[in-house]
Amino acid sequence: MSMPGQVLGFDFGLKSIGVAVGHTLTGSARGLGAVSVRQGVVDWQSVDRYIADWGPDACVLGLPLHMDGSEQSFHPQLVHFKKTLEGRYNIPVYWQDERLTTVEAKAQIFESGGAKKLTKARIDAKSAEIILRQWLGRGVYEE
Repeated sequence: MSMPGQVLGFDFGLKSIGVAVGHTLTGSARGLGAVSVRQGVVDWQSVDRYIADWGPDACVLGLPLHMDGSEQSFHPQLVHFKKTLEGRYNIPVYWQDERLTTVEAKAQIFESGGAKKLTKARIDAKSAEIILRQWLGRGVYEE
């Protein structure tokens, strides 16, 4: 596989999914927003827009594990989301361990703007950005 360039990162949740964009050349990433999930149904039109707007070569999906390394209870929904991303957009999707990214995201947002800035969408987008930066920082673009 050739090295991906533009990459979208996702922080999957049962109510919303954070989205970030980054690039392997610069190693940079920034949060974009969040996609809603209602009663287990992802707002695929919003995902379609992110894919169309950014034209990623690959996606990175946060893998939510417990601190002991075991899978979270919603792992089956996460795997379904990954398979749908791969099939719907015909691009590779890579895993990135996301333990403690939400804690880090909240701390960074609070530090830069205080409690008023701690909205769900901002936290989700910042978490996706952190997941993507961690993956980009590995420098190994494979599963």
